[in-house]
Amino acid sequence: MKTKFINGVSSSPSMSLGLLVNENVLEVQPDGGDDCKDILRADEPDPQTKNKAYLWCKEFLHGAWKSIDEDDFQISIIRNSGFLLHRYLIPPGRESELNDEWGGLSNKLFLCALPENQPTLGDEPRNVLLRLYGEILQMTCNKGDSSQSNTENHFEGADAMVLESVMFAILAERELGPKLYGIFPQGRLEQFVPSRKLSTDELSVPGLYAEIAEKIARFHRMRMPFNKEPKWLFGTMDKYMDQVLQLTFTREPHSRHFNRLMSYNLPQEMDSLKCVLESTPSPVVFCHNDLQEGNILLLSGRENTERKKLMLIDFEYSSYNYRGFDIGNFFCEWTYDYTYDRFPYFINTTKNYPTRSQQMDFFQLYLLESHAGFENLSVEDQKKLKEEMLVEVNRFALASHFFWGLWSLIQAKISTIEFGYMEYAMARFNAYFELKRKLKV
Repeated sequence: MKTKFINGVSSSPSMSLGLLVNENVLEVQPDGGDDCKDILRADEPDPQTKNKAYLWCKEFLHGAWKSIDEDDFQISIIRNSGFLLHRYLIPPGRESELNDEWGGLSNKLFLCALPENQPTLGDEPRNVLLRLYGEILQMTCNKGDSSQSNTENHFEGADAMVLESVMFAILAERELGPKLYGIFPQGRLEQFVPSRKLSTDELSVPGLYAEIAEKIARFHRMRMPFNKEPKWLFGTMDKYMDQVLQLTFTREPHSRHFNRLMSYNLPQEMDSLKCVLESTPSPVVFCHNDLQEGNILLLSGRENTERKKLMLIDFEYSSYNYRGFDIGNFFCEWTYDYTYDRFPYFINTTKNYPTRSQQMDFFQLYLLESHAGFENLSVEDQKKLKEEMLVEVNRFALASHFFWGLWSLIQAKISTIEFGYMEYAMARFNAYFELKRKLKV
């Protein structure tokens, strides 16, 4: 079954567990047309929501939107996929608030459209995506800290939404994200673009990773009005480690697997990793921090074009961070397929990790976009820069394994999502120690 995506959100409720992206787009696309009809639920939102949506569209959009009557206004609910984004950390005690579509915790998405017989007056869009904020931003900003009061959560959630809105607006202005048509306290109006996420095996297709390398480089070149100290990586890992050390598992095989991992003295191992990375030069740039196939979309209608067919999405984790982590994390994701339909709902194929040749090719494309004058350097100097990146990126790939390993241990304890989190944690830490032996660090 072919699955359609609206700005990265799957429309198929029957899909197996995978990565539900937090959906954004990069390029202007033609009006949705028939694509829109295939991805909508039959039911409309409640009358109050429809009225508010109508007023937002009329007030924030231009052209024909100014003159349509509410009775002619078209709005449909966009169904989130039946699986849930497995990289959101749900705070302990809040799991019961989850339902098949995350209820009030998730963003609610609607497709708003002009009536079919309504001609446009200019360059106004015929379809827009209405996103109404849920509570997920408030929850993710705390990274699972259940000790904070509701008041603290509210203010931190508000801060997170402000930062996310600023980031979205800047990305839109620089044409690195979807167009932003309107923003208000309850949500925003975005550009609508049909698309699908990449599959894991597509990450290694030369024509695709060439464009990914260029887009990552452009992302890294951005100057954003956020804290530029690289606090995110080990600041988050320290929080995760504190939570992991408080975990207990009583049922098998979770208990056995957890005890095995703890026998490796993970706090000491993380200190050792910090020492390795502190001695590894890596520029601090604005990083995506979660580059994987579910966060890279292939735009409908552009599949056969040479360029501008992909977009990076889901900036939930974006921050200033070490370049090596962003690219190293991307390379690690070549080996994990989250579309497997049986437990543990992922497949780890370590042989798919990019070869030296693939990595050097990727670095060449990245540096041509990010390093001014790179094309004018001698072959020897270009090779030197690429070999330095080879060391940098693979050492920071260790941090990717460790980061998501800790994260998955916490999820194994608190998540109600049907996914093999403990097995995923084991896979990530096994990969960490295997890569560490290979790198001899």
